[in-house]
Amino acid sequence: MARKYTYQQRCPIARSLDVVGDRWSLLVVRNLERGHSKFVDLMRELRGIAPNSLSERLKLLEDAGVITSTLYSNHPPRAEYSLTEKGRALLPVLDALSEWGNTHAPRQPGTEAAGAPSESVADTR
Repeated sequence: MARKYTYQQRCPIARSLDVVGDRWSLLVVRNLERGHSKFVDLMRELRGIAPNSLSERLKLLEDAGVITSTLYSNHPPRAEYSLTEKGRALLPVLDALSEWGNTHAPRQPGTEAAGAPSESVADTR
C-alpha cells in the first residue's frame, strides 16, 4: 500500500509521493508507455513484483486517475491498462529519473543482462 504523507500535504512533492511514491508505480507507468498493457505483460516485465502487489498498484493508479482500464474479456474478467493524460504527464519525470540514474546511480558490474534497459522513456516511443 502506498505511504501517505498526511503531515506534509502542503508540500507538492509529498502529495506526488502519495500517488507514485512506492517501489513499483513509476515502473508500471514506464511499462505501460512501452506498450505492456495487460496484467500478464506487466508481470513478465516487472521481475520481482508479486501478483497481489501489482493488482494493488494498478488499482491505486486507476483510483488516482493515472491509468485507466478497459475489459477485453468478461469470463474471466481481464483488463487492458493505458495511461491517461495525467499518467502521460509523468513521462518527463521518468526521463529525468532515468537521466539522473545513468549519471548518479550507475549499474553495478554484472547487472547488464538482469536489469532493465537504460534508455529513457522517450527512447522507446
